[in-house]
Amino acid sequence: QARLVESGGGLVQAGGSVRLSCTASGIPFNLHAMGWYRQAPAKQRELVATIDSGGTTNYADSVKGRFTISRDNAKKAVYLQMNSLKPEDTAVYFCNTYALWGQGTQVTVSS
Repeated sequence: QARLVESGGGLVQAGGSVRLSCTASGIPFNLHAMGWYRQAPAKQRELVATIDSGGTTNYADSVKGRFTISRDNAKKAVYLQMNSLKPEDTAVYFCNTYALWGQGTQVTVSS
């Protein structure tokens, strides 16, 4: 059964860092592009970052220079290192590949 499970969210002060992890099962992970999305209260879900099977990355303008997406194919995991966090980064963060979504993990940045 295909599944994505996120972890690593929590409460952090502005300027701090958090690392999110997403572990996949039931899919040929090394062949899949992976992405992180986020959804803030009363807002639409938005793309944060993607990484393709070859390791090429893409970022939303709002997180460039602060967030880094990476993957470990041996562990079937994708990560999102978030630095210099801002209150506006507060959201539920979701891991995604094609039509498969994780359950999300809350990140709250206090000012």
